[in-house]
Amino acid sequence: MRLMADIDADPWGSVDASVYETARVVSLAPDLDGHTARLGWLLDQQSPDSTWGEGPAPYRLLPTLSAVEALLVAIARKEAATIPARNRLAAAAAGGLAALRTLPAEGPWPDTAAIEVLVPSLVARINHLLDRPVMGGLPHLGAHSRGARPSVPPGFRSARHEEIAQRCRTGLPVKLHHTFEGVAWHLPGDAVPAPDGLLGSSPAATAAWLASQTDPAQCEQARAALSATARRYDGLLPEAAPIRTVERLWTAAALARPGLPPAGRATAQAWAHDIYDPAGVRGAPGLLPDVDDTAMAVQVAAVTGAACDPAPLAAFWAGTHYRCYIGEDTGSVTANAHAIQALAAHLRLRPAARPVHHPRMDLVRDWLVGQQTDGVWTDKWHASPYYATERCVRALLDHDGPGTRHAVRAAVDRVLDGQHPDGTWGIWGGTAEETAYAVKILLADPASCGRPGRDSALRRAAQALDEWGTRSPLPALWHDKTLYAPAAMIRAEVLAARELLTQHLEGAAL
Repeated sequence: MRLMADIDADPWGSVDASVYETARVVSLAPDLDGHTARLGWLLDQQSPDSTWGEGPAPYRLLPTLSAVEALLVAIARKEAATIPARNRLAAAAAGGLAALRTLPAEGPWPDTAAIEVLVPSLVARINHLLDRPVMGGLPHLGAHSRGARPSVPPGFRSARHEEIAQRCRTGLPVKLHHTFEGVAWHLPGDAVPAPDGLLGSSPAATAAWLASQTDPAQCEQARAALSATARRYDGLLPEAAPIRTVERLWTAAALARPGLPPAGRATAQAWAHDIYDPAGVRGAPGLLPDVDDTAMAVQVAAVTGAACDPAPLAAFWAGTHYRCYIGEDTGSVTANAHAIQALAAHLRLRPAARPVHHPRMDLVRDWLVGQQTDGVWTDKWHASPYYATERCVRALLDHDGPGTRHAVRAAVDRVLDGQHPDGTWGIWGGTAEETAYAVKILLADPASCGRPGRDSALRRAAQALDEWGTRSPLPALWHDKTLYAPAAMIRAEVLAARELLTQHLEGAAL
């Protein structure tokens, strides 16, 4: 399969550049090759409403703050030597600051990574920069050159980043490495040891670490990793890198559902074998092991016929469900759904292990049923309920029990009610990705056969997916610090849904 071959040849992963991460590198690592081009790109990414980022207004809060801070840093450094160029930076920053006042007064803010720390940290940095004398002489900054200052939006604690830093002055936990930039200004330079590559897989965190160091010799490896990442992504920076592990596991799991050809099965099996770790799988270098990637490695191995021991999952057990990682604050329904799917797939190969795993599967199943609201599930790793709902429906069908029949039926009803007139599904307008998840929900449940409206919904979805090649690029729906779009993973979901639809419609015609 061409998609799997492309993934196999790319050690980094297919993902778009991030405004948030690129702006952090512009601000914190101006000596990195390509700085001027990154600054120009950042200016070009400002939307007509003067915000930065994708998705509804609450999602644009963090990337807009990041971009504004980076522009103010460039002004403070006097990087724009001519007055017109400096005025352009000031006008863009002023537009972003004004746009921030039009964002929702109280959210609700998205549950993206460390938003509660990153937002107040950036507001503090922006206000510190606006107090610099150079800002007072820039009329293009408007009221902000005369003392106006942004405030931390309602719903955030203005000192949260300082509180976290104070608790971590003797050493920052690994789970916070990915968002180190949020607390870096309030920690000693040795609070985090020199990373082996990117710190916490994050360009922003790595740039913040570099800015905190005084010994150039310690910085060489991290700077090389940051430079290599920028080269791979055309001078810009993604939310995380590399995403090789996640991309390979999620793609293989998606394509395995309609059935992999022998070559694809062999590739997926090799991926799972290489990725699986008896100590738990890390989604990217520098991150903690997590139950999500560990479960997906077990699942992909099992569906390709090569069992991997699911014993590492036990380290994440929380009594009623699995933590995504040790020290997690909020649970993930999709990670737990993946754990059930992994164990179910493993038990099909190793049925003798059923007494070992079934008790926990029962508890996780019941926990998942209890997380459903109005027929859907939501999750912190994705903006769309269609992603979480598809994962949970699959898990409950793999391991049914009390309440599962009602939960699946409610999910199918919500999907049927949510189709747009053009045959697509999506929370902010129809997307190929969300349409794929909706299709898979409808096709997964044998009891939905004959449900009024189901077959017509599937036919309209098939036509919409067939026409999608002429539409705009894939929108960002996945959560990290901001929204991002893992292109290869999304294409795999869409390809799998189209193949399943073809199999269904051909079977119905016989």
